[in-house]
Amino acid sequence: MTTATTDERTLAELQREHGPALLHFLLGLTFGDRQRAEDLSQETLVRAWQHPEAFDAPYESMRPWLFTVARRLAIDARRSRQARPTEVSDVVLESAPAQENTAESAVRALDVREAVRTLSPEHRAVLVQIYFRGLSVGETAEALGIPAGTVKSRSYYALRLLSRNLPGYSSRSLSSSSASKQTASATST
Repeated sequence: MTTATTDERTLAELQREHGPALLHFLLGLTFGDRQRAEDLSQETLVRAWQHPEAFDAPYESMRPWLFTVARRLAIDARRSRQARPTEVSDVVLESAPAQENTAESAVRALDVREAVRTLSPEHRAVLVQIYFRGLSVGETAEALGIPAGTVKSRSYYALRLLSRNLPGYSSRSLSSSSASKQTASATST
């Protein structure tokens, strides 16, 4: 059984007469996404091709029928996109930072916290000001009421003591930036 379809000449005339207005209407519904609007316009014309009975309706123009079909297709397409999770390309996945093992991170934080407890209050105070609060050497000296040279000396020796007291960490593998992050997380809790 063959189904009746609209003849090509009628469909071409429909596209010529109403195509630009239909595309403009769909551009508004798709927030300016030209490719999506063109796809929806084409799908609307496919529906007109599949339903020749629409041409027999008592309309003066096919435009209201076309716009109604186009609007419904746009709504369906939007609902379909919202029902699916957003697709992520391989490029995004490759550039995403790897998740750190939270168990290892917790163990490191406990190690650092324990090592910081072994420091003298003077050394600990300097590390808190510099690495946890983010103060400069001069600001730390002013906040603690000691000379800047003393701040530098205490931070140097405090970091050196930390590297010795942390199990499994060598003095070379413990850079000042990683020490600052670990010290900051340890002193914040």
